[in-house]
Amino acid sequence: MTDFWVHAAGLTKRFGDAVAVDGIDLAVRKGEVLGFLGPNGAGKTTTMRMLTGYLQPSAGSVAIQGHDIEDAPLAAKSCIGYLPEGAPLYADLTPRQLLKFVGQARGMAKAALKERMEIVIGQLGLEEVLDQSIDTLSKGFKRRVGLAQAILHDPPILILDEPTDGLDPLQKQEVRRLIQTMAKDKAIIISTHILEEVEAVCTRTVIIAGGRLVSDATPAALLERSRLHGSLTLQLRGAAAEAVREQLLKLSSVREAELLRSDEKRCEYRLYPAARQVDITEVSQMAHVQNWIIEGMESGRGSMDEVFIALAASASGRN
Repeated sequence: MTDFWVHAAGLTKRFGDAVAVDGIDLAVRKGEVLGFLGPNGAGKTTTMRMLTGYLQPSAGSVAIQGHDIEDAPLAAKSCIGYLPEGAPLYADLTPRQLLKFVGQARGMAKAALKERMEIVIGQLGLEEVLDQSIDTLSKGFKRRVGLAQAILHDPPILILDEPTDGLDPLQKQEVRRLIQTMAKDKAIIISTHILEEVEAVCTRTVIIAGGRLVSDATPAALLERSRLHGSLTLQLRGAAAEAVREQLLKLSSVREAELLRSDEKRCEYRLYPAARQVDITEVSQMAHVQNWIIEGMESGRGSMDEVFIALAASASGRN
């Protein structure tokens, strides 16, 4: 069996003359949580539908644990738990009835289904709505029911389109912890607009724009591309802003000093690194020599939003 549990090569989808997905290569191993990102209309949902066999590609191939999604669809799809966009559910069923139906459709034995239902109901906190019709549930509960049916058969591969959409902050944290718990034994692909979610749970990020892959990196590597990565925000009292800037630019670890705000008594600068990081010790020593009073210092990790926007804009410029 291949090392890659999900492997797409040259994946392409055309709708008439429009190219929604343009030759994407994607490979995910066991233990990876892949954050699949892109602006609206980038082709994320179309790609996920092709990965799950819901949509046939115009070109390219998809293999799920070595099974070609077109040549061996049942074998491939049995390995996948899929939470689609909007989590369409049978509205007139209750969560209990839906989970039982999904388990039976997947051929789960009665005892195994009962055990797994108890587990996922507890994991997703569905006890209070189990016998309530799905059409009366809140958006958050519908999303949790959708996730429950995706993980019910304990599949090795999860493909989740916006899994925390509609959840409150506490519920989002619970679902993220669940994903992290499951990750060691699975290959997981998550489409999300929530960039903090990428940092919280993903081991890799793939960004697409205009149907093309524009980045494949770890969240940490993406943050390093940010202009704010390695910067230092410095708050001082008792020094004139221009005089401070003149001295700060003499530091070997500082490339640029951006004045954020100032008044008669205080000033605040953001220092950008000449190399990887502004040297806090060097700045502190300068402050001591100049008799500056430091009121605060904060290192910059970088901004995922900034990098995402820059990559998407660059890709749009190529079209």
